[in-house]
Amino acid sequence: MAYKYIAEAWKKPEESFVDDLMRQRLIEWRKKPAIVRVEKPTRLDRARKLGYKAKQGFIIVRVRVRRGGLRKQRPRSGRRPKRMGVRKYKPAKSLRLIAEERAAKKFPNLEVLNSYWVGEDGRCKWFEVIMVDPHHPVVKADKDINWICQKQHKRRVFRGLTSAGKKVRGLRKKGRGAEKARPSRKAATGE
Repeated sequence: MAYKYIAEAWKKPEESFVDDLMRQRLIEWRKKPAIVRVEKPTRLDRARKLGYKAKQGFIIVRVRVRRGGLRKQRPRSGRRPKRMGVRKYKPAKSLRLIAEERAAKKFPNLEVLNSYWVGEDGRCKWFEVIMVDPHHPVVKADKDINWICQKQHKRRVFRGLTSAGKKVRGLRKKGRGAEKARPSRKAATGE
């Protein structure tokens, strides 16, 4: 029952206790390194929903990622506006996926299970990444999570197999209009 109230508080942070709490936390988080292992999840309800369990082999990592678009500097030398390469460039990955990949690089022996947003200011965004040790005996014995120990899930975050990766690849859509999304955009177009 407590998870329901935590979820409601996080849904509208400015109307609940979360806003004041996060303002203090962000001040501390800015001073810390970009990738930090944390003891327990900031949003317990979200972490539990995404597969986190408070047992050995599960690790939470908080990652700081820069915010902002992909606006390039305008070239000095002459060319027509169309060829400037300044506007209309979109990032191929979401900041959440970038955060997951950075966590995976920092902890190469762990696999990324999922991630969720925990805060942002004008310059940065923070995500907490749930990571699992596929070689841990407790994880191997847990029937809910031991699928991650199989060899096809190695380095899954770099192959777009996490939730954030699948969203970026357009795999949330099904049926009409999504014919060219599966198995991948490159495979469908024959590149």
